[in-house]
Amino acid sequence: MFDVLRNSWALLLGMMLLMLGNGLQGTLLGVRGSIEGFSASQMSLVMSGYFVGFLGGSRMAPHLIRRVGHVRVFAALGSLVSALIVLYPVAPDPWIWTAMRVLIGFCFSGVYVTAESWLNNASTNENRGKALSVYLIVQMIGIIAAQGLLNLGDPSDYILFIIPSVLVSVAFAPILLSISPAPFFETSKPMSLVGLVRVSPLGAVGTFLLGGVFSAQFGMSAVYGTEAGMSVAQISLFVSMIFTGGMVCQYPIGWISDRMDRRVLICGLAGFAGVFLVIPVFFTVGFPVQLAMAFLMGGVSNPLYSLIIAYTNDYLESDDMAAASGGLIFINGVGASTGPLILGWVMGQVGPNGFYGFIALLMFALSGYAVYRMTQRPAPRAEDTTSYAPVGQTASPVAMELAQEIAIEMANDAAGSEDTVDKKAEC
Repeated sequence: MFDVLRNSWALLLGMMLLMLGNGLQGTLLGVRGSIEGFSASQMSLVMSGYFVGFLGGSRMAPHLIRRVGHVRVFAALGSLVSALIVLYPVAPDPWIWTAMRVLIGFCFSGVYVTAESWLNNASTNENRGKALSVYLIVQMIGIIAAQGLLNLGDPSDYILFIIPSVLVSVAFAPILLSISPAPFFETSKPMSLVGLVRVSPLGAVGTFLLGGVFSAQFGMSAVYGTEAGMSVAQISLFVSMIFTGGMVCQYPIGWISDRMDRRVLICGLAGFAGVFLVIPVFFTVGFPVQLAMAFLMGGVSNPLYSLIIAYTNDYLESDDMAAASGGLIFINGVGASTGPLILGWVMGQVGPNGFYGFIALLMFALSGYAVYRMTQRPAPRAEDTTSYAPVGQTASPVAMELAQEIAIEMANDAAGSEDTVDKKAEC
């Protein structure tokens, strides 16, 4: 762990500052949109723009990097993000905001691809898993801390838009000043979507549904808070609890998943979350219960994404794991792009608590489909499954392939250990 921090501290510090800026601007827009008189449906369009841009960026950024290099792409996209953030209060129009969110999503995707390439380059086979874990923790801490910054100013004023712009600008200094060699960049040729669905139907359906869940949490939680009448301080605490739950529960759930049929765990976690998230739809609950619900949402949905990836890997050959990562990101991105649009319509029809109902419905769908898949084929033996590797839903193709490489290495190590035991037994 200390080796990772010593070798990559500048990159990790820069990413934390980036997540502070990204986390703050996302929540701030949800609050400012209400002040500007935007409806839930209009804000859902704005919020979906980020995921549309992110999806496009994840596919185009590798081509840009090959064409002009890591440093130029990193600096250009970062400068554009910083400029766009301060323009939000200048043009309070939902269509203009949507266009800017598409651009910001595209830029952040390219920034993640570049930064994660450097992280992969700075890691070794021995510490790659720890590096990915630290990277995920740093991202979560950045988003959680960003919610506290929302209380430093008036959302109807200009200052809160300047803060994330400055954070994003400053974030590039430690990275660009400390990392001199540009890492070699190459991504695997993606597996076809049809091939991925055939290999793991639950993996494909699960990543799509969780894309909708994540975009609702990351994009629409602040919109829900304003529609439900929460104060700015309450909204910041509510959003922070979502990501706190994701950070706290990631590793315990991962440990459990390596020791049982993952479909049972997927079914149980999604069903459990669905049951509890239905409660606020029909009953009035206080703010402390809302915080518990937020922790539960994040504590289930974030680990479920890594769990779905690990489950998909269980049915892939080692050579296909990295190739499958592109398909999983695309399917998740499609779900994330459509999620806010549907949620905005739902909230417009049934009110703010449609936020909980929408997420509960997706969780029930995932749980039910997991039950169905258990009737279609037997679970693989525990010794034949791959290890759980934590990965966030903001991961670029580079981070996804990094997680897949970790799973491949662990699988190869396990196979080597079994061969050694067998040879000793023969002797």
